[in-house]
Amino acid sequence: MNFTDWTSNRTGRLGYCYDGFASAKSCFFKQWIAFASERGIAMPNDLSGSCRYGSLFMQSVFGGSIRGHYQHQYNLIDGRLVDLSHDAKDVGGMANPYFHEPRYFEIPELQSSLAACTPRAERWANEFIAMYQTAVRAGGIEAGRPNEKPIKPT
Repeated sequence: MNFTDWTSNRTGRLGYCYDGFASAKSCFFKQWIAFASERGIAMPNDLSGSCRYGSLFMQSVFGGSIRGHYQHQYNLIDGRLVDLSHDAKDVGGMANPYFHEPRYFEIPELQSSLAACTPRAERWANEFIAMYQTAVRAGGIEAGRPNEKPIKPT
């Protein structure tokens, strides 16, 4: 098995901004619902349980690095803590969801799990970027404004 440093900083394909985050979250949630349907499980009410896919998706779209620990993963993008599932019930129930344990990402089982999640997260990211760029060209949304203040998780 090859070791991947999931916590290394990567270049995104879009600049991070509020509009981009909101659009990404909406698109990702639709994909999360479809994925639940494919697996024959209950339809999700929020993004609980999605953090591996979500952090990979966000890293692919906006760059940055993945952070986290055994309960939760999130992103650090341009020095901002960014969590696609910040308002999910499971995250709300955690004592310290934004603790970062770098060595956790060295565990072989997590390495395998993230590698297995990557193709789907990349496919979702590619679909989102195509949709987002089409909407920007059509004037439906404004292109990223990277100087906006970060979204703070609740």
